[in-house]
Amino acid sequence: MKLDKLAKTAVAALEGIKGRDIVVLDVKRMTSLFDTMIVVGADSNRQGRALSSSLQEKVKALGARVYGVEGEQVGEWILVDLGSVVVHVMQHATRKYYNLEELWAPPPRARRQRAAKAA
Repeated sequence: MKLDKLAKTAVAALEGIKGRDIVVLDVKRMTSLFDTMIVVGADSNRQGRALSSSLQEKVKALGARVYGVEGEQVGEWILVDLGSVVVHVMQHATRKYYNLEELWAPPPRARRQRAAKAA
């Protein structure tokens, strides 16, 4: 399955269960383990588990594989490994504390170059 289609399917599944502040990060240049990271906020343990479950169902329905899931029992931070796409479902306090978006963001120089090209 194409990476773009997998990421779009994941985002759609998360939006369907009211996932908050969905961020899609292209991390190809930072790691060889996966190409895209998606971070989504959940309001509660229950919503986190629902987001994870919906995501897994939609991806499997497309014929893609779920390689692993961690953290579903607690629901505070759930990681869903889809191979080239990794999804972090996090409650807001956990998300704020670990701040994965900043940790995995491109270096400041690359951000400035992209902004200059877009202008």
